[in-house]
This record gives sequence, C-alpha cells and structure tokens, in this order.
Amino acid sequence: MTNSLQNTLLSGQSKLQKPCLLPQWGLIIVEGVDASAFLQNQLSNSVLGLRATQPTEIAQNTDAVRLIGYCSPKGRLLASAWIGLFPAEGPSEDRFGLFISADIASTVAKRLSMFVLRSKVKVLDVSSKYIISCLVGSDDQISGVSLGAEQLGLRLPDVLLNDQTFARVLIADPANNDVNLDKENLSNWNYLEVISAIPRIVLATQEQFVPQMINFESVAGVDFKKGCYPGQEIVARSQYRGAIKRRLQLAHCSTEKIDLALLVPGTEIFHSDDPTQPAGMVVLASENPIELHRVDLQIECKLDALESGNLHLGSPQGPVLKIDVLPYPLLEI
Repeated sequence: MTNSLQNTLLSGQSKLQKPCLLPQWGLIIVEGVDASAFLQNQLSNSVLGLRATQPTEIAQNTDAVRLIGYCSPKGRLLASAWIGLFPAEGPSEDRFGLFISADIASTVAKRLSMFVLRSKVKVLDVSSKYIISCLVGSDDQISGVSLGAEQLGLRLPDVLLNDQTFARVLIADPANNDVNLDKENLSNWNYLEVISAIPRIVLATQEQFVPQMINFESVAGVDFKKGCYPGQEIVARSQYRGAIKRRLQLAHCSTEKIDLALLVPGTEIFHSDDPTQPAGMVVLASENPIELHRVDLQIECKLDALESGNLHLGSPQGPVLKIDVLPYPLLEI
C-alpha cells in the first residue's frame, strides 16, 4: 500500500493533505507595545522588520517568517522556534507567535517572562488554548489556503524530495475545530521535517548545542549583525574563530531488529574507533513512510567521526548509521 507521499512521487502531482494534529508542537504568544524590542534582545535572529501577517493569511517567506534560537548565557540553545508577527487588538501593540516544541513551551515562556521587568510585554504559553495542526501540499495548493480570522498560520521552508517540492504549513487554531491525529499524515510531516535538515530543539536536547553545532547559522537562524542577546559572545566567537568541530548531518539506518526506543532525540551515537565515549546524539528522527524498515535521522556529531570508521546508534554495538547529503551548503566557519 502506498501513502500520500509515495503517490505524489509516483504521479508527479501533489495532493493537498487534510489538516493533521501535531501534538509535539506548542505556541507562545509575546505581545505588547515593547514586544519587538524585548524579543530583539533575547533571540539569536532579528525580529525587526518582520512583515505583519493579516487575518486569514499565512505568514510566508523570510520577510514574514524567521527561525529563531533562544540561548543560555553559555551560548547553548534552550529552544528553537518559528516566529511570525500577527496583528493584535491594540493598534500600537505587536503580537508575535512562536511555534515551538510543546514539551518546552511552558519553561521557555516562564524564562522569557523573567526578563520582561518594566517592559510592556506579556509572554504567554497558550499551547493548551490552541490546537496546532499541519498542512502539506504543493505551492499552488498552499497558496490557495485561507484561514479563519482567529487562526494563525505560518509556512516553513519547502522540502525537495525526488524532484518534488512539498510546501508545509503550521496552523494554530483557538476554536478547537475538529482536527484528527492522522497517523499517515503525521508520519509524512515528521519525515519531511527530518529531511529538511532544519533542527528543532526538544526537552531531551535543551542546552546541548551551540547554534553552529546543528547548522543553525546555515539555515538562517542566527543574525550576526543584530547585536546582543544571551550567549551572543560565545556564538559569535564560535563563528569567527572557527571553534566548531561538530555539525548536524542527515543519516539513516535499518529498523529491522532495532529497539524503537532508540529512535528519539537525545539518543547517543558512538564511533567505532572510540567506543568509550559518545561522538554525538540524535536531534530528530522519523520512520521513513516511503521505504520500509528505514529510519531517517538528524544527528549532531564530531566532524572527524565522518572521516573513517562507522557511527553506531545507541551503543558501540548499535545499528550502523549511513550519512546522507545535506540539502543546503554549510556556511564557512
């Protein structure tokens, strides 16, 4: 039996998937007259100049959607998110929507709130008040989608797979409209997210990576000209002194005779030449909905571990990982 991604690749024509619930995603709202200035001082990417997305529209393109990181003072990523600017009720107020991993939304919102001080800003984890769902289709299909007036929509970068382009949209709906957890479409979404090679921080990988260790600067998640934010000096030093010896890679392995508990973020990776210590870890993983008995992964690992020998998932005796080609060039460091 073929699924919707297989049908698209076989026919050369994409079919718009029905909305699918995304339980692993949440939403933080940051609003107020000082919201823009506040976030500019907290995030790895600039929020200034973001084009406001009007009701019923989907935020798309880099002038309306940006990937952001939130770092600790040590330059380690506490969170990543996709951010858009959506009109608020007050004429002089900004309202930013941060689509973020659900398992860290609450703690990130609380941490951001600690730094509001006297700024006229509210930071709200609204994950329990919004249903987060997704759409996957062609560019024409997604461009023709119109949202409800209360919904927030944000388009992620397209994914190219076997010469077919897949457009992806995140939708936040406060009306709790009937959206089902469609396992096939959820599997498709997760797979496309993994092979996009754009990382997403979850609870298991918080504070594990300086942004460049997972290619954050190469997928436009860092603005080196924007000024100070927590950890900025360490991030900048890593960039300009060439201190990064680890990178995000795409990989795959067979799922036959594998413990499925290994297929989660944070699972350690070991190299055959040095089995006594981890060489990296899983960032994201998804079973491949097209090819049976295969899992695709984003992994962070030492660059010298790619030169010879094998990488093993979960233990020095675990499944061998095969490295795949990234869909974008890495910025020189």
